[in-house]
Amino acid sequence: MNATLTLDKDFVLSEIDPRVYGGFAEHLGRHIYTGIYEPGHPTADSEGFREDVIALVRELSMPIIRYPGGNFVSGYNWEDGVGPRESRPRRLELAWGITETNEFGTNEFMSWCKKVGSEAMMAVNLGTRGPDEARQLVEYCNHPGGTQLSDLRKSHGATDPYGIKVWCLGNEMDGPWQMGARTAYEYGRVANEAAKLMKWVDGSIETILCGSSGRGMASFGKWEWESLHESYNNVDYLSLHTYYNNRANDTPAFLAETENMGDFIAEAIALCDAVKAAKKSKKTINLSFDEWNVWYHSGDWGQLGARWDEVRPQLEDIYNMEDVLVVGGMLLAMLQYADRLKIGCIAQIVNVIAPIMTRPGGGAWRQTIFYPLQQCSQYGRGTALRTAVSSPTYDCATRDKAPYLATSAVISESGDALTIFAINRSLTEPLELTTTLRGFGKAEVIEWTTMHHADLKAVNTETNPENVVPQQATGAVVSGETLTATLPAASWNVIRLKL
Repeated sequence: MNATLTLDKDFVLSEIDPRVYGGFAEHLGRHIYTGIYEPGHPTADSEGFREDVIALVRELSMPIIRYPGGNFVSGYNWEDGVGPRESRPRRLELAWGITETNEFGTNEFMSWCKKVGSEAMMAVNLGTRGPDEARQLVEYCNHPGGTQLSDLRKSHGATDPYGIKVWCLGNEMDGPWQMGARTAYEYGRVANEAAKLMKWVDGSIETILCGSSGRGMASFGKWEWESLHESYNNVDYLSLHTYYNNRANDTPAFLAETENMGDFIAEAIALCDAVKAAKKSKKTINLSFDEWNVWYHSGDWGQLGARWDEVRPQLEDIYNMEDVLVVGGMLLAMLQYADRLKIGCIAQIVNVIAPIMTRPGGGAWRQTIFYPLQQCSQYGRGTALRTAVSSPTYDCATRDKAPYLATSAVISESGDALTIFAINRSLTEPLELTTTLRGFGKAEVIEWTTMHHADLKAVNTETNPENVVPQQATGAVVSGETLTATLPAASWNVIRLKL
């Protein structure tokens, strides 16, 4: 098979916001406890954080991390997670059916973020609580001092304000599974008032309105239209969430799902702009794709252990090679809309549908999906280019005329390198890719890495952590303005050029 890609140095889409390579940490399963926090572990530091996990998260270079949820946040009292640990209450946590000890909370999360080199993206509870508690949390976190709440933070050891700039106005408030679920109008009103008060406390913050919990929600479209109408002037982003699965064991259809993700993004942009036009506003709402991943290996809820246990292994998907192609495709779909999609958070980071796995008391290792995220975070910063693609296509259960080639191209921040990310979705045939490079001058191949495996169900484990990893490839050649490379069947590829 043959496909062509045309790139022009002047055909710029947008500067890429590095926050698109963010993560998500929730009090769910073993993400916090025995994931990032495990006092007594051989690698635990003085605060109980696993240093082996810190090292792996730093490899991902996540600019921003969302916390504390997720469904968890809709029943969370933020006051439970600050101050001396011995005085923190134990609570029944209704979202995931555990007993929350609150041993880890806001102060610990902010300390951990500093150690992994990330900014915090804090979510407020708009399920069982409301605008007053939301603005109080902003005051606790961001006000310099001289008030009861800011001085309370100081008494907890944080002399300087945390300065958290991005705030989520609840989580998935359209979902009947959510504590305190609301109609679009109800949610739009409470989100507007919360954002208003939060910005009155700190005018430098940005707020994110909950969009539909997924494109498949019956209310998708109507939800965005109504909630944005009520809150447009006080919010800055609309959130999107999606997960894909291969329960049908139909790999071609599974791989094509990322094309549907692109449609979801385009539709959300159109909805934001429709409200902008209706309100005759000069303000543009951008997008935050703050939950995305593959999720199905562990089942719908993936719960083990007894209800109300302190730590229950949950949603511990073990990812394989075909998941690499979908996660990579999801990243490329987001890059194709870099002009409007400014924040992304893979859900989640450790143990729970995550690129990193740990064993309590034992090791930590990279799952297969770690690598496309790490490579995009490393090489996908700078300027996203518009791509002109001609690719053979296939029909499948999820989409007609899905292209075999998925791709995105990025000029580095320094301007001296071009990275082409490319996926060959054909399960059986290599793809001859011919790329025309216009306006780049002399270019030469620095490196080409590829991920593919004879077994698409192959996984990484603690005892075999490098079963599926990027491999060096050869044969990518630049001649004049033309780059040629043969992409292996079912492969994720990163081709880097020196300009």
